Amino acid sequence: MRKTVAVGLAALITLYFVGGVSARHEIFPWPQLSALKKIVGGEKPAPPSRYTFDDKERLIGDESKTPVACPAQTDRTAVLLLLGQSNAANDGGQRHRSEYGARVVNAFDGRCFIAASPLLGSTDTKGEYWTLLGNELIASGQNDSVILAPLAYSGSEVARWAAGGDLNAVLVETMKQLQASGYRATSVLWVQGEKDLVIGTTAEAYREYFLSMVDTLRQHGIEAPVYISIASKCLEPSNGGFKEHIPDNPIVRAQLSLSKSGHGIREGINSDALLNGDDRYDDCHIGGTGAEKVSRAWLNLLRGDGRLQTSR
Repeated sequence: MRKTVAVGLAALITLYFVGGVSARHEIFPWPQLSALKKIVGGEKPAPPSRYTFDDKERLIGDESKTPVACPAQTDRTAVLLLLGQSNAANDGGQRHRSEYGARVVNAFDGRCFIAASPLLGSTDTKGEYWTLLGNELIASGQNDSVILAPLAYSGSEVARWAAGGDLNAVLVETMKQLQASGYRATSVLWVQGEKDLVIGTTAEAYREYFLSMVDTLRQHGIEAPVYISIASKCLEPSNGGFKEHIPDNPIVRAQLSLSKSGHGIREGINSDALLNGDDRYDDCHIGGTGAEKVSRAWLNLLRGDGRLQTSR
């Protein structure tokens, strides 16, 4: 009897470890047993969501959006093409919505919606500060209407935006849709660099890739100034970053040199220096106080260049 129990216990232990190894490495018999379970029990449907994403996890649908007729562009309209990674996307710690109805809109795929976080065209579903900037541009008297055209991908490195990169093709399609809607971009705002610092992109490579993206913009009729932010700070391994940040780094050096290189490239805001630890809700992404700071910095920058933009 004891021998039988011992043999049975040993068999169970063996099966336990074999099952664990099989599941971990996806080898026989785990895939076969998993497939059988799905056939017998049926695939459990995913819970319904108001959001729809494309194959690159970009937000392309939101049942809560309010569609409106796309407003005509005048010399008092700001059309902002918003590019970059997570701190340009829907990863903010505070949501915002238009305080001026259809005077601040989110343009996407040939349609317009009253602007409200999260914005269609970028990844993730949290907050963003571009809508806040739109509100402030109108409140300041700088513009009568603001068109937000976002295209930002969390975790994207600059190489993906250059010619031949997968996001370059999406950028071209976005520009075509914007132009088909009758819009001419007045400013291109670029917020990116954190990923490239982590992966060790050199200043020379960053500069080359960025200029390639700018060439793509110019080839497709975007003559507006391209504002390149000083952005390289995203701390903590949980965000894919480092424990500490060194302000003088290859990405910042590339961004500063690009802003002085001509080609219609101008220095954007310096979020590395502008934001302190309390402004980033997870040591990387921008929270409520940070959103107020960066939107106000963008407002001051765009107001200062307002006459140049409207004269183009």
